[in-house]
Amino acid sequence: MNPLITEDDRVRLLAHGQARAAGRAIDPVPVVRLFTPDAHVTWLLAALDPADGDTAWGLIDLGIGMPAQGTVKLSELAGIVGPRQQPVMRDLYFCPTRTLSEYTRLAQRDGAIPD
Repeated sequence: MNPLITEDDRVRLLAHGQARAAGRAIDPVPVVRLFTPDAHVTWLLAALDPADGDTAWGLIDLGIGMPAQGTVKLSELAGIVGPRQQPVMRDLYFCPTRTLSEYTRLAQRDGAIPD
């Protein structure tokens, strides 16, 4: 198991990933928010690829004003540290209020994922 997501997160992410893999058009609410506390990078993850259980899909904000939907490997995120050697962390207080497409629209408009 990856320390960045809980088992419940994994179940929900995989359910969304299975729907995507089946070709269903979905617009889920993000399941988890990950971030680097010292580098202003944020990931709102909404699905996990059932084929490998490691490739997550969601909204990625690298802190350069151009957030976009894409994929990232959880195993790679677990090894990232910021400039002050702080690792990627899970936002324990994240309570999504919008669908992924709405977060994406607002983030692209504002240049950053809204809080």
